Amino acid sequence: MECSEELESRLLTQPWASVCFDESTFIAKACFGDTGYMLLISDLSGVWYESADAEAVEQRSKRLHGLLSPALAGQPHAATSFSCQRPAGGLSLRVRSELSGLPFYWDFRCRPAPVATVCHHLVRPLIGMSLALQHQVQELTSLLLRKDAEIEDYRESGATLSRDRLRTEPFQEETFLQNFMAESLPQICSAGDGHAFTSALRQLYMAVTLQEAKLARKRHHPEDTEDLAPAAETSGHPDPAPQSPVDETASLSKEATPTSSPVQKPRLPVAKAKPKKAKGLFS
Repeated sequence: MECSEELESRLLTQPWASVCFDESTFIAKACFGDTGYMLLISDLSGVWYESADAEAVEQRSKRLHGLLSPALAGQPHAATSFSCQRPAGGLSLRVRSELSGLPFYWDFRCRPAPVATVCHHLVRPLIGMSLALQHQVQELTSLLLRKDAEIEDYRESGATLSRDRLRTEPFQEETFLQNFMAESLPQICSAGDGHAFTSALRQLYMAVTLQEAKLARKRHHPEDTEDLAPAAETSGHPDPAPQSPVDETASLSKEATPTSSPVQKPRLPVAKAKPKKAKGLFS
């Protein structure tokens, strides 16, 4: 029988998904076991949750998994409908469907989530994701500066572009950040709360929370040196999406500290190279 701690651990590594109920947009995540379930849902103004054990759901947990999981994946079943109400301080989500030709109804009666739950599933992972993305930006900026130095070295050696349309201006970090704040950021912020977690961010969220789950397991069980297996492998549910290369930077978030500038400029000495034969795009 699954205990609440096991369900809580599995729920942590589930990604948030954008869903729409009664023309209202939410982000939600859920974990269904054989004898219980946990549900977290938020409209980014409040966060609600519901959990139920074996006595409350018995075999209905498996049925609910089949009804709600497609909606969280963006593929709701045509025969399944959802409606929500907001009683004082809470959120009620009703599922209407059919099972074996008979009507099936189930109400998720969610109450406000404790602050600790909100921090555990939303605040701390988002901070970890921000630090991981900051490291990624630093590495990409450093790579661009090295590429500019390499191109300048080719030019000083007498190489020219074979196709002028491929010419680019040297990367200017401050100019890039100013343009991003003035042009890109307003478009991102106007996308709406329902698009808070894109596919790439869902993978990053899973990578960050998996690292947090591993660290928590090591703190509670220091004698256990094996890595924590993904929740899908231990629960019999489908495997989560493959982890992206940003997983490596996510593990750095625990030791990263904010700097005065989002990106640090590396010092890149440009040595005078001996004349050499041009390669690649240069002739």
